[in-house]
Amino acid sequence: MLLTEDVPPALRAPDPAFRRDIVEGLSREPKATPPIWFYDRRGSELFEAITDLPEYYPTRTETALLERHGADFAAAVGAGRAVVEFGAGSSRKTPHLLRAIDPAAYVPIDISGDFLHASSAELASAFPGLPILPVVGDFNGELALPAAIDGLPRLGFFPGSTIGNMEPDAAVDLLRAMRRLLGGDAMLLIGMDRIKDRDRLVAAYDDAAGVTAAFNLNLIARINRELAGDLPLDGFVHRAIWNDDKARIEMHLEAVRPLHFHVAGQCFRMEQGETIHTESSHKYGARDERLLLRAGGWEPLREWSDAEGLFSLILAGA
Repeated sequence: MLLTEDVPPALRAPDPAFRRDIVEGLSREPKATPPIWFYDRRGSELFEAITDLPEYYPTRTETALLERHGADFAAAVGAGRAVVEFGAGSSRKTPHLLRAIDPAAYVPIDISGDFLHASSAELASAFPGLPILPVVGDFNGELALPAAIDGLPRLGFFPGSTIGNMEPDAAVDLLRAMRRLLGGDAMLLIGMDRIKDRDRLVAAYDDAAGVTAAFNLNLIARINRELAGDLPLDGFVHRAIWNDDKARIEMHLEAVRPLHFHVAGQCFRMEQGETIHTESSHKYGARDERLLLRAGGWEPLREWSDAEGLFSLILAGA
């Protein structure tokens, strides 16, 4: 039997959710698309490259916190929990946590199946005695955890300040869904990016090497490949903007000229200077972090931050 991941991407049927979200997003005024669709295999690879850029402080800052506070995590969390990571990606940060807390199992969840299975295989080699149970899916939707972790206490792991990609009401909904999924005795270790100097924030999302621009523009390539699109790749440029009123970085694809294109059999037009809003990354103050978690059904227990206060890791209980 041929498994889905064995089929070349060009021959796979379009994801109906991808088609729906893109067509609906391009039909809005202003146009906007959900950031989850950045992460095909190429998008996932580009994001991993972003995390190594000198301008992109969140990954190295959070990784340093995970390396430095392993003993604190072990004392606060205890051994024997099933670690459930939401949006696992390459799981580069995860080994620091797994080594620190001696978990009973690891369940990585990611929307990019190819990328997830590759990273899970690498982790299985590094942790040969640990059950690794990957789940391909969108953590914003309905999920079922593997039966193998039934009865185990759980630790949700949500690093990278991915919570910041959501509008506050959607972030609260997700935190509540995580609480239901993980159970009443669960804990959650979550990364949150702090509000800071505007120039530093913009640089992190508009790097000099153009990797973030390529990541943003890869969405156009994916639409063309998977949804029979004919968007001109040279018709758009990447823009990163700090929205002070909403305390967030916004990523946009801006039309450099009037455009007329098709996606999934439908016709769209854009004026020069019009944008597709592809991602928001909300930044939080210390009080905002706690308010968001409590609204989502979690009680903050411990917090770790770097000396500059750039980024926080918060441990919360259900």
